[in-house]
Amino acid sequence: MQLLVVRHAIAFEHSASRWPDDAERPLSPQGAARARKAALGLKRITRPPAQVLVSPLRRTRQTAAILTRFAGWPEATTCAQLLPGASPEGLLALLTRTRNRRLAVVGHQPALGRLLAACLPGGVGAAAFELRKMAVALLAFQGSARAGRGQLIWLLPPRILRAAR
Repeated sequence: MQLLVVRHAIAFEHSASRWPDDAERPLSPQGAARARKAALGLKRITRPPAQVLVSPLRRTRQTAAILTRFAGWPEATTCAQLLPGASPEGLLALLTRTRNRRLAVVGHQPALGRLLAACLPGGVGAAAFELRKMAVALLAFQGSARAGRGQLIWLLPPRILRAAR
């Protein structure tokens, strides 16, 4: 199995007056524009996944929609295991049951950084990776996704993706 891990694009700053429910905070215009460029670069670098799972929060759903439109990825399915603060174990339990050989997740820091660390050998309990907004990592597993069984193929910051378009 291959797993693409994507952090959502740049969103507006937290504002309780504009978005009393932080789950509704959207991407900023600059974040959306940069995400479109990064998606075009991602399209050149790697083939699309068979399935995309996304956090229910608006900014991740918007990021996934940009990946659908500009990188040719399939439409995303919301996944509660990608909510901010979710444990990597919950998502890995879900991923072990999937039949797709190539899957993508779009979520939040620090949960995605903890997921990357948990997937790598000796990584359970290790410090989380720091992912910039719109960074993408590719992990490979022999068989299904399991803690400590992944291999990091690449981890690209957004500026590299934008440059690849």
